[in-house]
Amino acid sequence: MSEKRNMNEIYLIGDLARLSGFSIDTLNYYLRIGLFKAKGRSMHNRYRYFDNESLELLNKIKEQRAKHMPIRYIKRRIEDGIL
Repeated sequence: MSEKRNMNEIYLIGDLARLSGFSIDTLNYYLRIGLFKAKGRSMHNRYRYFDNESLELLNKIKEQRAKHMPIRYIKRRIEDGIL
């Protein structure tokens, strides 16, 4: 059963890791190679923040990785607007 999320929910990277099932290291790698991006940074502490759209994209990435799709292929699909 999936949890219902508030449309304006904001997540830190640890939250995103917990909810997506990816490790923080993997998420940082994905950020570094441009597979997905933070929605912004807190002005107070400079933490990156993410939203439900970020989580949805990570779920799609996870589905593709489960099918053994290479990251470069997934990235191209994201860039082409397919994912």
